[in-house]
Amino acid sequence: MKYILVFLILSQTLLASEDWGQNGHRIVGETANQHIKSKARKKIDKILNGQSIADASTYADEIKSDRAYDQYKPWHYANIPFDQTYSQAKKNPQGDIVSGIEECIQQLKSGELNLEKEQFYLRMLIHLVGDMHQPLHFGLKEDKGANDFKVKWFNKPSNLHRVWDTQMIESYNMSYTELTDNLPELSKSEIESIKSGTLLDWVEENRELTRKVYKSADLDENLSYRYMYDWFGVAKTQMKKAGIRLAVILNDIYS
Repeated sequence: MKYILVFLILSQTLLASEDWGQNGHRIVGETANQHIKSKARKKIDKILNGQSIADASTYADEIKSDRAYDQYKPWHYANIPFDQTYSQAKKNPQGDIVSGIEECIQQLKSGELNLEKEQFYLRMLIHLVGDMHQPLHFGLKEDKGANDFKVKWFNKPSNLHRVWDTQMIESYNMSYTELTDNLPELSKSEIESIKSGTLLDWVEENRELTRKVYKSADLDENLSYRYMYDWFGVAKTQMKKAGIRLAVILNDIYS
């Protein structure tokens, strides 16, 4: 029993270190729900059998413990040199976050999926659009998307990727619904601006932020209140953008 408990704790730690973490993804899902058209919401509710978008958003992390889904692990990120665009960069033959999103959209638009497959691709899409807006999912290959960018978080060993994934969100000490309600207020013109553009436009916008985040800390630096002050607002804006853009994609598929 002791070893099972240790395994579960380690598994959850590994999952939390790879993307927004549960609350971050749920914030994206809940934000999307606020921007989805009623027609699309009804279809999604039927497909997910009443499961909320927020609850479905963590599915792609939960299946990582099942070897049967190993082929989808590369879909969570894309490692791109800073001096190249995604289009210019050499692609992972196993796929990446951009090709994964494109595949999900294509499958969901095909009209040829049974319910089980439609649930799978819909849940994957919800998750991956969230991942795309965590800037270190476009990090460098040599440091595993800043997982090897070692820093301290309030004097405890961490890495820059984990700080962005979970530790800033956890430090804020709010539930995902409370945090969703406290995301930045945006004007109609700001929302329309976020909605505009293509998937690749959104990728390059997020990669511009990736470059800034890499410069936001030094190796082995102790990050704490000042880092939260400077960057948590940016993280909240990213989650809001992710939710709005997820709604754009879902409205296009299901409305």
